[in-house]
Amino acid sequence: MSDHNPSPAEVLSSILNFEVVLQIIVLLVVSHIFVKVVASILSRISERFESHRVHIRMIEPLFRIVFYLIVIYYIASYVLTISSNQLVAFSALAGAVIGFGLKDLFADVAGGIVIILESTYHVGDQIRMGDYYGEVIDIGLRATQLRTPDDNTVSVPNNLIFIESVASGNYGKSEMMVITDMFIDPQSDAYLAMKISEEAAFTSKYIFLDDKHGVTVLLNEFPSHLRVRIKAYVNNLRYEFEFRSDITRRSWKAFAQHDIKAPEAFFPGYYQREPGESFSQNRPSRSERAGFEDM
Repeated sequence: MSDHNPSPAEVLSSILNFEVVLQIIVLLVVSHIFVKVVASILSRISERFESHRVHIRMIEPLFRIVFYLIVIYYIASYVLTISSNQLVAFSALAGAVIGFGLKDLFADVAGGIVIILESTYHVGDQIRMGDYYGEVIDIGLRATQLRTPDDNTVSVPNNLIFIESVASGNYGKSEMMVITDMFIDPQSDAYLAMKISEEAAFTSKYIFLDDKHGVTVLLNEFPSHLRVRIKAYVNNLRYEFEFRSDITRRSWKAFAQHDIKAPEAFFPGYYQREPGESFSQNRPSRSERAGFEDM
């Protein structure tokens, strides 16, 4: 009995023909369409049941990976009918291809598997990975898609989880902490500013409150200004910026009624205007600004 192991070229020529190739293409196309349909159905269901949106969307990437693994196993076992000797030959070929040309793709796929198995983050999470920040809208085998605050869709390679830290603002939940900073003049009433900001957060329609999630207001002193920091939870991470804007707008409206001003260092000359004089009239000239920038 011969122990000769066939080369990859011999394996390909022995099992690949037009009919086999056609079957593989049809299987892959049908599988892709089926996964897209299931993903679309899950997405619509998640939008209908808002309180369980994140949990439903978490099913999608896991389903995709498991389904594709089943398809690959079916193709190898029943379409190609790969024997043990042929498997050895293909393993050598796959190792060479990955080592020389597809190492980055292999790292992306390995990263995608790790993300799913370890639940590093989920579809619906608001994450920061390296220089990228946004809501996770899809976790693929090669890349994770984020929707940024500018409503752009960014594809982030999955291998970044091996070299970058990942911060998740909500980690599988709909609510998320939002930090809002406001800066006031040191001569203003800091205690009153804190009470106004706290009230603005408590009365916002976007806030999430329960026994474990409240509002925290912090005060920090700097040489030129005071910082009032409000830490509160938004009821849906998609309203992060609306929540921050709502707190800021209503706080400053109340600040104006109680003579709480922005730092003079931020707006030099603003509070020394004559009545009726606009801020633009009191701005330094271009040559004066150029001289100031050169200092």
